[in-house]
Amino acid sequence: MFRRIVSLGIAMVGLIATGASASDIDLINAPEIDVSQSALAQGWYIRGDLGYSGWTRGGRPDYTVYAPGGVSSRESFDRSRFSNELSYGVGVGYQFNDMIRADLTTDFFSGDLRGDSNIASPCSAADPAGTSCGFKHDADYSAINIMANGYVDIGTVAGFTPYVGVGAGMTRVSWGDVNSQAFCVAGGAACSGTGYGGDVLKGYDSWRFTYALMAGATVDISERLKLDVGYRFSDTAGGRMFHYGAAEQGYGAAGAKGRDRGFQKHKFRVGVRIPTW
Repeated sequence: MFRRIVSLGIAMVGLIATGASASDIDLINAPEIDVSQSALAQGWYIRGDLGYSGWTRGGRPDYTVYAPGGVSSRESFDRSRFSNELSYGVGVGYQFNDMIRADLTTDFFSGDLRGDSNIASPCSAADPAGTSCGFKHDADYSAINIMANGYVDIGTVAGFTPYVGVGAGMTRVSWGDVNSQAFCVAGGAACSGTGYGGDVLKGYDSWRFTYALMAGATVDISERLKLDVGYRFSDTAGGRMFHYGAAEQGYGAAGAKGRDRGFQKHKFRVGVRIPTW
């Protein structure tokens, strides 16, 4: 009887030892815990973008009329229309974690402005009192925009990572020559029929403050390539637009004759980001 009890005890110890060895093997072969996404999503990236301004809005430019003896009047465009321009840009950024990133971008764009204005006085002594002088204006511009931007990636849903962002920076607006064509507008009296030549007014270059609000989504095309599709609203401050013409400078006028009131752009953008981590 005693021998049976001893044999049973030895068998139980063997089973326990076998179980412990199996447990040790399982612990050794257990998979390593993955590093969190926050730790992995960190590093520098470069980006390139194309944009289309489906709607560009700006306050109507204004200008000063200078006559012998000083300022005659201050006028504004009755109507103005900006073209819908294309833009392209590049940038470099840093992904801090899976939610926060920031970048510095440079965008280039150009467009044109068409507008009309009218002053109450006749175009010249050839037209009688009661007529007014209308103008058609057109000008081209180019610009370079430098922005510092910050983004919050909200989370990935079905392969898409939506984001929101804000940006602030400076835009250098370079106006080309402004062409102004005068014409008589009949009112209380009829126009004389005199024709008037156009005037070419030299444009200004100036730096303006710009801010932007962004929203969009990114899609991972591969481990090294992300597609970025988004919308950006930007607001650029107004500034000097064009100089006085030769005749007004002869009267003593100096400085800026015309000023634009800035640009508000609703832009749709598509681009790629290339992570370096």
